[in-house]
Formats: sequence, C-alpha cells, structure tokens
Amino acid sequence: MLRRHFIAGAAAAPAVLRGAETPHPNILFIMPDQWRGMDMGCMGNKQVRTPVLDRLAREGSLFTNATANCPVCTPARGILLTGRFPHQNGTPVNDVPIKRDEPTIAKSLAKAGYYTGFVGKWHLHGGQRLPGFVPPGEARMGYEYWAANICSHDYMHSQYFRDEPSPIPIPGYDSIAWTNCAIEFMERAKARKQPWFLSVQHTPPHDPYLLPPGHEKDYREDEIALRKNWKPGAKRYGTKKDLAGYYSAINFLDSEVGRMLKRLDELGMRDNTIVYFLSDHGDMLGSQGTFLKRKPWEESTLVPGIMRWPGKIAAGRKLDAVFSHIDAVPTLLNLAGVEVPASMEGFSYGDYVRGRKSTTPESAPLMIYTKTELNEWDCWRGVRTRRYKYARFKDKPWVLHDLQKDPFETHNLIESSEHRKLMARFDAEIDKRMDRVKDSWKELEDWLPAQNAKKKKKR
Repeated sequence: MLRRHFIAGAAAAPAVLRGAETPHPNILFIMPDQWRGMDMGCMGNKQVRTPVLDRLAREGSLFTNATANCPVCTPARGILLTGRFPHQNGTPVNDVPIKRDEPTIAKSLAKAGYYTGFVGKWHLHGGQRLPGFVPPGEARMGYEYWAANICSHDYMHSQYFRDEPSPIPIPGYDSIAWTNCAIEFMERAKARKQPWFLSVQHTPPHDPYLLPPGHEKDYREDEIALRKNWKPGAKRYGTKKDLAGYYSAINFLDSEVGRMLKRLDELGMRDNTIVYFLSDHGDMLGSQGTFLKRKPWEESTLVPGIMRWPGKIAAGRKLDAVFSHIDAVPTLLNLAGVEVPASMEGFSYGDYVRGRKSTTPESAPLMIYTKTELNEWDCWRGVRTRRYKYARFKDKPWVLHDLQKDPFETHNLIESSEHRKLMARFDAEIDKRMDRVKDSWKELEDWLPAQNAKKKKKR
C-alpha cells in the first residue's frame, strides 16, 4: 500500500520547479457547499439536471470516488487550504480559527508569482459567523483579492466584505454575486498578465433547502424518487420537499458555473486554466434515516470531482482512484509547477491525471473528531477504498460496507466472520496513520471552540 504522505521536493520553501509546464497554468477552484457526489447527471443521477458540469466532465476527467476526509464545513475547508489534517491545522470542528502560520496553497502560489483570489464562504476565521469580516493580512492565508464573508446561509439577505469592515449588501440570491466577483477577478487577472489562482466557494446548495428565484417549478415533489437507502426518522432535512429545494439549488449553481466558464473562454484563458470542481461534503438527506453530514456513508463523504485542463488532462475519462481532499493541494501545486511544502500530507495525482502514472494510493482516511448536538454518534475514524468503506469508534467497529456489491450501504458486514481479517487490516491502517500524524481520541471539550467548552462545564 502506498504511503499517503507525499513530498514533492526537499526544499522547505515553495518555489517554481524547473522543467514545469510553461506558461504556468491558471487555476479556477470551484467549491459549492454540501453537494453530494452522486448528484450530477455524469454520476448517474437521472433526476437532477447538470448540463454544464456534465459537459465539463466530458471535456476533462471525472473522479468517481472523490472523497471528503472529514465531512463537515470548517475541517474540510481547512484541509483544502493547507493540505494538512484538521487536528494539525487547528480546524477539527466548525467555527474555530485556522492556525495563521500554516502553509497554504495560496501562500505557495503567491510566492511563485501567482495573483490569488478568494470569493464566497470562508468559514476559517473562528468566532461569530456574522457580520463576517476577515481583515487583510495574515488572516487571509495568502489571498490578495478578497470578496467574502465568514459564513451565512441566509441566501436572500446576505452580505460580503472587501478590505474594509463595512458590509456590502448582496441584492437577491447570493450566488449571483459570488459569480460576479469571480468574473471580476478573472478580468483583473487578465489585465495583470500573470498566472492566477481563484477559489470560488458558493454557499448553496447547503440547507436550508429553499427554492432559488426562478426555479420554483424545477421539480415536483411527487415526481422525486428517494434513494434506495432512505428511511423515515431524520430529525431534519430528508423530505421530498427538501430534495426539490436541493436539486433546484444545484440547477441554479450549474448555470452559475456556466457563466464563469463562458467568461473564461471570452477572456481567452480556457486552454491554460485548470478548472477543478468539487464540494466540501454531502448531506444524508434521509438516507440511513439520518441527516446533514459528519457521517461515514457515501451521501456524506462522496463529493463531486471534475478536473479539466485542455490538452494536458485527457477528456472523457472516468477515474476510480480514491482521490480525497487531502490530495487536492499537492496535486494542484504539482500541476502548477510549484513545489509542495514538505509538511503537507496527501499524494500528488499530477502525473496520474496527465496519464503519466497509473499507481495511486489504495485508500483515503476518514475522520470526525467530536460528537455534536446535530451528530447522533461519537467521534470516529475510518478508511475508504475503491471497494470498501470502514468506520470505527474508539473501542469498537461501527460499519463495514462492500461498495461494489452494496452501493447503497444497506448491509453492515462488521459481524461477518469472513471479513474479520479485512477489518483487522483497516484497524491497523487507522492506528498507524493516527500514530504517524499524532492524531488521538480526544474528549469532546478538547476539540470544541472555547465558548462551547465553557458552556459544557457549566451544565
């Protein structure tokens, strides 16, 4: 089994690599919030309409096993910024501040001469989500252009900030503004005549699952088919009405992605731009009788994964490698010809996506660090391979699913005698990884934000 830690070079400071692709590619990183990996036409969902993303998948490569290592907002975003695990970068739970001295993809690219920009939901500043101002400087972790808030899902009454603490109201549905800012960045980048990196983090289709304006009749509730593993009993968000709102938001975002790609073409930057589309995590939406994220099942951990770079990444391929969030930063830096800081975890899929290498890691690590009021289960760790999904608590196994024979994860195999050796192998893998990266089974209050820990002590 390949080691999951990958170092692109021995130097500590990022630098442009010799012999890299020239000119250095731009990177358009598009990440909506809480979009399940199976909910695109190109992934086999016949109900949801995603014509733009389906075309993007035909023009690039589709990762069919793209995985969120830690399926919840702040931890996932921390991984995708730093290329390090949440307990390492300071973001094991929501609403805690990321460590300011962490290496990031934006810092590495900026040092290599890239113009960097961030648009949308940040959720890495800690403290109160609103009003949502993140001051210029080290708190922005390497991003120069800024049009963002910390976190808001009041889609019709949102706001964002530039470089001053005065909020800029967003009229109407906020995703339109995020796309407009992304287009503004690309236009500025064109004038600057330097390679650029833009992270666009739209807030939908995250709950509440409201119908976007103009999309009220996209889906009829009586025509929506629930997934085969749907069960009654979810505390929140699992009805056909929720799915209608969720699918409608996906339709809306698909068209917004189309707007960004159209402007990219008009600016003449299509051929030298890597477009990478994914999400931070999914939502159970009633599958397994539960809701939201933080769960090991596919509805929570499987994310979209599409990467396009005309002429460099082959078009129309479906790749079954277990490409997870921890691998994203090393991969993008490698593709950009920028050295990966030695402290970053993960594996660079740069040669794999360009067809130069076929060997990839056999598994991706999974983790949730704490139980919350919205999470029914204690903290857990797990492993995802092409075929199997395994998750365990500190003192006992939880789930083992054969994804090849049981894609809806309806048969738990932890009591199967023929799978004991497999579970033992996964347990050993989890223990070895936790030891290597200094992960541990900490108590709840050790991971919670300080204000919540104080509340717990008062009870």
